[in-house]
Amino acid sequence: MSSKKNKKLTPVQQEYQKFAQKREPKRPAFTNCLKAFLVGGTICTIGQGLQWMFIKYFGFTETTAGNPTVATLIIISVLLTGFGVYDHMAQWAGAGTAVPVTGFANTVSSAAIEHRSEGYVLGVGANMYKVAGPVITYGVFSAFIIALIKIIIMELGGI
Repeated sequence: MSSKKNKKLTPVQQEYQKFAQKREPKRPAFTNCLKAFLVGGTICTIGQGLQWMFIKYFGFTETTAGNPTVATLIIISVLLTGFGVYDHMAQWAGAGTAVPVTGFANTVSSAAIEHRSEGYVLGVGANMYKVAGPVITYGVFSAFIIALIKIIIMELGGI
């Protein structure tokens, strides 16, 4: 705890802070990083295998195989969330399950499952948008800004 925060605390509070810090369990940082790396890497490897499968067996190109791969990973993530498996994986692996596509699908589907008793519109829809809305809005806005920058560069530089 920084000394600036300690100055605002009474002596009894400072003593308690020291007491609590001594008894706080140490986090196994290396083990947590290893678990996150293994699970995140496994999710990405599964995605790469799916993309390879779509190219080899379904005639997609490298460019066009991305969309069905992402859709399949989203479906798998939502199903695992619905069955409660993804939560156990996340508890064990931590940040490794936050790989963007699967982590986002888990977050949105968890919100939907949690609030389904409130109805489809005000429960499921509204709470899914609380999670997904800022991400979608930021993504669309960022894409708009990047497109404007590209247009300006192409007009000025002729690239």
